[in-house]
Amino acid sequence: MKPVLILIHLSVCIALILIVLLQKGKGADMGAAFGGSSQTVFGSTGATSFMHKFTTIIAIIFMLTSLGLTLFFGKALTSSVMEKAAQSKLPETQSTQAQAQTDQAGDKNN
Repeated sequence: MKPVLILIHLSVCIALILIVLLQKGKGADMGAAFGGSSQTVFGSTGATSFMHKFTTIIAIIFMLTSLGLTLFFGKALTSSVMEKAAQSKLPETQSTQAQAQTDQAGDKNN
């Protein structure tokens, strides 16, 4: 299942890159707009084109495959780095050893 999802993800990545590069930018008609074109510079662009709809569908598939890969590969990790840290005993410092010796000496005097 994982290799199939990886192949789908890679093909969707390549398709998304190619589709975005094939589209005409929104600022491409800006020069014509100042020359008396009937289209507005940043206003409505009319009906949504096929390429725009196709880009949206491919982007949604890309997000879903990314999420699927994250879920599949994220569950493989069952160990933690902190497990070893919790099991090992920390060494005592000199000040705690000296304090323990003075406490013992104080208990003998009482």
